Amino acid sequence: MVGEIVPAHIFRAYDIRGIYNVDLSPATMQRIGFALGVYTRERNERSVVVGNDIRATSIMFANALISGLLYAGVDVTDVGTTSFGVCAFSGWLLKKDIVAYVTASHLPPEWNGLKLYTGEGVGFQAEANEKIRAIAMATSKGYDGVPWSEIGHYHRLDMREEYIEYIARRFNRPELFEGRRIAVDCGNGSMGLVAPDVMRRVHLSAHVLFPEPDPAFPNRPSEPSESTLGALKSEIERAGVDFGAAFDGDGDRVVIVDDHGRVLSADQCGAILGKALLKEQKRPVSVLANVECSMLIERELGDLCSSIYRVPVGHTFLTREAKRTNAALGIESSGHYVIPSFFPFDDAMVVPLIIAEILTGTGRRLSELVDELPSFPKERRNLECADSVKFKVIDSLAASLRAEYGDKNINTMDGIRIDLEDGWVLIRASNTSPMIRVTVEGSTEAVKQKLMDEFVRRTGEAIKELS
Repeated sequence: MVGEIVPAHIFRAYDIRGIYNVDLSPATMQRIGFALGVYTRERNERSVVVGNDIRATSIMFANALISGLLYAGVDVTDVGTTSFGVCAFSGWLLKKDIVAYVTASHLPPEWNGLKLYTGEGVGFQAEANEKIRAIAMATSKGYDGVPWSEIGHYHRLDMREEYIEYIARRFNRPELFEGRRIAVDCGNGSMGLVAPDVMRRVHLSAHVLFPEPDPAFPNRPSEPSESTLGALKSEIERAGVDFGAAFDGDGDRVVIVDDHGRVLSADQCGAILGKALLKEQKRPVSVLANVECSMLIERELGDLCSSIYRVPVGHTFLTREAKRTNAALGIESSGHYVIPSFFPFDDAMVVPLIIAEILTGTGRRLSELVDELPSFPKERRNLECADSVKFKVIDSLAASLRAEYGDKNINTMDGIRIDLEDGWVLIRASNTSPMIRVTVEGSTEAVKQKLMDEFVRRTGEAIKELS
């Protein structure tokens, strides 16, 4: 088969993303499917679950992906248009080798892409994506599929009901959500196909906004944020519900809004979740938080668990390390959560259910739980830095700062994080843009500002010296 060249730049560290008819076409996705199939068979594996979100191009791309997989001799279970959680759950429950979900998550409508997980719910690491990229690039001038007798088998399966029942069994006390009411903003994304039915099945009263799938995302962008959740905040106030939850386009992230209309950070939400989840444990467990997460995590959860591990930015690290470290919770600063007692992957569906359960169990309002958490001023600044030198700048700063602060206080797994008694600093090169980000958090506004001034200056000097 002869096809178009696959652009190398669409292969990111942990997923594949591109703009329709600029970076991605059906022919490109078919070639990626073939490369994924070759990779799968090289590992002596044979089965892939494929699903897709509600974007206008997603069914087209999913079919192209499936075509490439079958052409490589891989068996495909197609779970159709659904949420990320249903797709990942399908691969996990059915014990398939790989999960492939066509989505661009929170990006604008013209984008699309592919997320890959193992059947055990662990996101593909950079090394695996690089191997698939290399196979795709190596076959750019044409490639031959398997003989007709070895073409993969195709099976269509709707796993939505199994997914809903699995969750319902975990919240099966009739009185659990009695009198509890929440607002849910599906954002016209994939969660509109799942979340309302989950809420009904567990008997949690939900005021649902924008459940109708619409690939144009007419009511708000597919990424929920402080500035785009006006309708949800208004509904919380109008209906007097306990709290609100807003999902992103494919349902792997969620933003929680309390009964006063305040948007919780991932750190605040993680701390509240962590306190409840850790109390349930009967054996030593850990908590994971990425290097951008607040020191709130250590201060609120440190005494409740055996260890708190910092991991690099990227949800794929949460899924990998949760399995390795026996974690009860993984927190990603962008709003991904891994809760292994439910799923080994980052499905956002269970987060509002657990929070509602916490409110029932404590008899408290969410705003009260938020008010009890300490608040630490935090700020991020972006410094322009050419792609050709940004990682050299990080290496240079790491060497000098390590000599100054010592190994105990420096973490270089993803940029440079310096943990101090009254705050922390993260200096990190962007993986996708010509910039270096400086993030600081302090115990007070004055401490935060002092750290920001010092480390913006030092980073700027290093950029100037090496440019």
